[in-house]
Amino acid sequence: MADLNGARWRKSTRSDNGGASCVEVAKNLPDVVGVRDSKDRCGPVLTFGPEAWGAFLAGIKAGEFDLPE
Repeated sequence: MADLNGARWRKSTRSDNGGASCVEVAKNLPDVVGVRDSKDRCGPVLTFGPEAWGAFLAGIKAGEFDLPE
């Protein structure tokens, strides 16, 4: 399990409901990116390597996960 001590969590500026329905991301740690539900901060955390996280973000920006019209 990744050590998330010292993680600085932030919400997306694009979150809805004033940030009530979103995830938080911690990218300040050297070898891990943490993702958690903003409504359950003591709940489970998904962790990704920095390269995998970067590939995920690139896929989002490229529209790979868009729903078909």
